[in-house]
Parts: sequence; structure tokens; C-alpha cells
Amino acid sequence: MGQIEVWEIGYLGLGSSVGDREAHLRTAIQRLKGESVRVKRVSAIYESPHLGLHPSDAERYPPHLNSVIQIETCLSPLELLDRLIEVERAGGRERVERWSPRTIDIDILLLGSHIEQTPRLTLPHPGIAQRAFVVLPLVELSPELVLPNGERLADIALSKTIQGQVIRRVEGVRLLLEE
Repeated sequence: MGQIEVWEIGYLGLGSSVGDREAHLRTAIQRLKGESVRVKRVSAIYESPHLGLHPSDAERYPPHLNSVIQIETCLSPLELLDRLIEVERAGGRERVERWSPRTIDIDILLLGSHIEQTPRLTLPHPGIAQRAFVVLPLVELSPELVLPNGERLADIALSKTIQGQVIRRVEGVRLLLEE
């Protein structure tokens, strides 16, 4: 008898700050789709200042377009990470400096009930509760979502940390799924 495939719901954060940012997001979503990853839902696009290592990075670098997608996958967390790195490379991502501008960046935010902390991957993503460009699109997709630590995402979205960040929803543009 063969193994039974277990499909899990996950959430990925996508961001782009170089070139045709919207096209980079769309292309990454198309590249993610396959026999082991199904894209189920896509949030609106949000624009936010560059989050960098230095306080002046928000002025030096272009703003990011961000979105969150809900996926179903039968891949393990590390297999999914490897798949995301392939998609980033295909999209022209170069890892020159941490938090530098990039054509495409894809992070695993949550994957099923997985909790991991390895040198390669931390789940849930450690920045979820601090980044409006993650929290707001994630709440848009799953308003009742509760993080493994018991925090409700909707409550995090109302926190001073999130409410104090500069972010805007890009109206009139959606990363529509093509079947």
C-alpha cells in the first residue's frame, strides 16, 4: 500500500520592491502552482515602505508591494521552503544582502499546525505579529485565524504595533487567480 498524501493549509507572504512589482507577484503565484501546491485564495495588494537593516532604508529603497496567499500543499515545511527558493530564483531573486531590495520574496508564514525552529526555518514566521504588511492581508483571508501561541490575528491587527505602521491597500488591482 502507498502512503496517503496529507494536504495542509498554509499561508505565504509575498513581496516585491524592484522592477514591475505587480508582475513579479503575479508570476510568482503562477510559478508556485503545481501538483504539490494549490493556490486557494489571494489577498489584496498592500504597499509599504522598505523594511531594512538601517533606519534610512525606507527612504533609500522603493516601497514594497505585498500580498498573502492561502495554499494547500502536501509538501513538508522544508520541501515547501525549497520550492519557494526555486520560485524566487526563477523570478530573478538575488540574495546579496539581508533585507535588500528584491524582485520577489516569499515567506512561509504558517503551515498547518507546524511549529519549528531550525537553522533554515522558523514556523510560524517570527515576524507575523510585528508587520502590518503581513497581518492585514492575512486577516483579510482568515479573520478568525488564531496563531499557535493562542493570539487572535484580528486582535493583533488592532494593536498599536500594527496600527502605527504606514501601509496602504492598493485599490483596483488584484492578483487574480487564473485557472
